Amino acid sequence: MLLGASLVGVLLFSKLVLKLPWTQVGFSLLFLYLGSGGWRFVRIFVKTIRRDIFGGMVLLKVKAKVRRYLREQRTVPILFASMVQRHPDKTALIFEGTDTHWTFRQLDDYSSSVANFLQARGLASGDVAALFMENRNEFVGLWLGMAKLGVEAALINTNLRRDALCHCLTTSQARVLIFGSEMAPDKLFYIYTSGTTGLPKAAIVVHSRYYRMAALVYYGFRMRPDDIVYDCLPLYHSAGNIVGIGQCLLHGMTVVIRKKFSASRFWDDCIKYNCTIVQYIGELCRYLLNQPPREAEHQHRVRMALGNGLRQSIWTDFSSRFHIPQVAEFYGATECNCSVGNFDSQVGACGFNSRILSFVYPIRLVRVNEDTMELIRGPNGVCLPCQPGEPGQLVGRIIQQDPLRRFDGYLNQGASNKKIAKDVFQKGDQAYLTGDVLVMDELGYLYFRDRTGDTFRWKGENVSTTEVEGTLSRLLDMTDVAVYGVEVPGTEGRAGMAAVANSAGSCDLEHFAQLLEKELPLYARPIFLRFLPELHKTGTFKLQKMELRKEGFNPAVVRDPLFYLDARKGRYVPLDQKAYARIQAGEEKL
Repeated sequence: MLLGASLVGVLLFSKLVLKLPWTQVGFSLLFLYLGSGGWRFVRIFVKTIRRDIFGGMVLLKVKAKVRRYLREQRTVPILFASMVQRHPDKTALIFEGTDTHWTFRQLDDYSSSVANFLQARGLASGDVAALFMENRNEFVGLWLGMAKLGVEAALINTNLRRDALCHCLTTSQARVLIFGSEMAPDKLFYIYTSGTTGLPKAAIVVHSRYYRMAALVYYGFRMRPDDIVYDCLPLYHSAGNIVGIGQCLLHGMTVVIRKKFSASRFWDDCIKYNCTIVQYIGELCRYLLNQPPREAEHQHRVRMALGNGLRQSIWTDFSSRFHIPQVAEFYGATECNCSVGNFDSQVGACGFNSRILSFVYPIRLVRVNEDTMELIRGPNGVCLPCQPGEPGQLVGRIIQQDPLRRFDGYLNQGASNKKIAKDVFQKGDQAYLTGDVLVMDELGYLYFRDRTGDTFRWKGENVSTTEVEGTLSRLLDMTDVAVYGVEVPGTEGRAGMAAVANSAGSCDLEHFAQLLEKELPLYARPIFLRFLPELHKTGTFKLQKMELRKEGFNPAVVRDPLFYLDARKGRYVPLDQKAYARIQAGEEKL
């Protein structure tokens, strides 16, 4: 009885709501039924149908709104103006550092003043202004004011130094640089991504993309206008500025801004400002768990933790210890067209894709060569889809006319082209390549596995190995350097390790550490060094990192000289078996 009613529901949903032909709906269900072994299909259907229909409705709702806003030319500032009109005296932003409260009217007035100021100095629609500033209310007011004028903001990572900073400022073609006084010694918008093959790339965020990203988490995770969000993530990244601040500008929520994350003050802040939603990246959750238990952990009103990167191994400990009923984990990048969300708090999952209504949201895991990470194709030249339990790269079909499927790319067209593959779902199509390996289970839940390409994640930031290799090689008289990420027990992501071709087996490590401090942000500096006579290369002169990565930093395996960055001494010291044991036991701070 239940199965029959559910089948009818799916058929009507697919036909009337999605406006799909009966033949496509029927064949999709029949194919899944036969291909999954009959009764296995029934099990999948019963367990996932409510989740899938809810997810489909969220997608349709957001798509309809984006289409309407595009048709009516309603930009983010226009949508924000409706929030100001609805509740002008409601608190919009709170900056924890000075306990400064701004109402929606005050934020509107400040941003309008910014627009008038820039216009008086000759800036106009289409110009670019770079914003180099730490988290605070003014950060939001500045880029919102630029948007009112039609000026595009280039949001610069405050950790960047020298070459990378110069690159971002130059490629943005900014006419002016607005910076906070704290940044003085470093002499709608672009958000700079890590760049998997080099320096940071400027991802283009159009108004419809900003709305789409903020709305998908708002409706998907059932947020409410009276929620108060605790945002301690960098505002130059999309998680802090779109997923977080977007809830204020577009949905009228109050957002508490913190300059930087503090594990010791986290729950005190949540209590002080009555926060109901907290934002996280995986590393933050581990830092909170490492804190000694405190009364404040049980006195807050937080009902949802929103973010990405929470490891399955600490997921349950995190939610149970801090009494957070909903973990709203999602997956997505600033520029991607295949974001997913874990709408029902499935432990360890970053999202799902329906196995029954897979045609609703055309994303897929495709097979890749695990050594080279190249796409594997069938005899017809089309990429091979992964089966449940089989790891593969996540891709999303590009349909430029569809506001949820379009790919806006980067300022650099060459960088955009590298993220697009052809003949992925079928001959003649195009798809966006995420560069990330995920695994799907039988019910369609997706679990993050690893990053492909020349990048890894450490301390909540994406590290471009190509960028770090270039800097290290220059500092070491243009010697060959291979940079890669290695796993360290008890830490999130991968720690940076550099293999250096040096027959002497070392260099002036104290001076080297001092140079790195000036050249690279903290998260990009290699934790481990390995000196070896030469680095092996492929026939196309690419460094072979697979074996280096497998060998890691274990002195029992690696016979070459090894060193690690001692956080207390601020320099590299020899890595012997005793130091290795301390690192493995979590006794050595990295």
